[in-house]
Amino acid sequence: MSIIMVNRFYAPDHSATAQLLTDLAEHLAAAGEDMVVVTGRQAYDEPGARLLRREVIRGVTVHRVWSTRFGRRWLPGRAIDYLSFYLAAFVALLRKTRPGDTMVAKTDPPLISVVVWAVAKLRGAKLVNWCQDLFPEVAASLGMRWAAGPIGSLLRRVRNQSLHGAVLNVALCDRMAERLAADGIPPDRIAVIDNWADGDLIRPVPEERNQLRHEWGLKGRRVIGYSGNLGRAHDLPAIKEFVAAMAAADPELAFLFVGGGAGFAALEAWAQAHRTPNLLFRPYLPRVRLPESLSVPDVHLVSLDPACEGLIMPSKLYGVLAAGRPVIALGDPQGAVAELVRRLDIGLVWTPGREGEVLDLVARARNSVDTTRIRRAFDRRFDRCCALDRWASILEGVAAATAAARRELEQVA
Repeated sequence: MSIIMVNRFYAPDHSATAQLLTDLAEHLAAAGEDMVVVTGRQAYDEPGARLLRREVIRGVTVHRVWSTRFGRRWLPGRAIDYLSFYLAAFVALLRKTRPGDTMVAKTDPPLISVVVWAVAKLRGAKLVNWCQDLFPEVAASLGMRWAAGPIGSLLRRVRNQSLHGAVLNVALCDRMAERLAADGIPPDRIAVIDNWADGDLIRPVPEERNQLRHEWGLKGRRVIGYSGNLGRAHDLPAIKEFVAAMAAADPELAFLFVGGGAGFAALEAWAQAHRTPNLLFRPYLPRVRLPESLSVPDVHLVSLDPACEGLIMPSKLYGVLAAGRPVIALGDPQGAVAELVRRLDIGLVWTPGREGEVLDLVARARNSVDTTRIRRAFDRRFDRCCALDRWASILEGVAAATAAARRELEQVA
């Protein structure tokens, strides 16, 4: 039996969902599983990229299907990209799926679980949903009226059919698990597995050995950073408010934003319009440079729109902790990220008026007071090996239950 995973992006793409899926697929392939990934031919930030249609990467057979290439900037074009991927993935999965296979559906594009669920029913396979977010609730929380109306209700009912039809739905945090349970998903079909970072790859890099600190002119500077996607769910107004407050509190602070997303251009334009100094913007870097990139800031921002609580968990958090850097949480002060920051003592939850505490946190981080302790917190809970072992155990249980059911049917026959 095979394990077939579905997501729009996969290695060598650098997006968070692609990296997580790559880690899991390669881990299972190394353990002897027959691994197949059905994905797209585009890259997250390069819709014109044409990746190989089929290749084997470290034991994982990767099938890339055709889809349109409008990209993420134009919403109608993005919807067309999704629809074309649904159709192409459906056809590819019908060809590759056999009775008894285990199918793992992520949530890019939204509602791909519905397509995978349909194939699983037709082919007699088992479905496991890996919920990186909950759609259409995310769209409704971000102010898209159609998602809060009859269309959104219909899509939610269809989505829930795929959740009910799965043998397991994996949530990223307790808040998300509570959302699934509130939609009637049986508790025995919900599991919580944190996302992770590669603790072997990402380790704290001292300033004197960090080449990027030198290349970006940040040697000796106090730096607050943001790494990864800055999208619609990441509370851009709160980030602007924070930057403005901190720039006023300490004009010598540097702010480093590394990554991409809809919010990057908007933030850069805002900084220019308000003449906010010391903001640096850099694009995504190759994964091999993550240790340096994540170690450049003394402290990292992790933000989430309060309306998206329980619907998304920012993946950037885990790489930051792997680099031993403390976190400043922006968003709901009672939300999942804020609760984690307080419980693990890995930073602070910011509200206006706490500028002095932020400066104190930056000073302590520059003296490496917190680096070792934060890295230990990461090792205990968010290192890749912890999550991958949990995933392997779950999928092994699904396969064993499937095999046992088939043996029972054969005996009856």
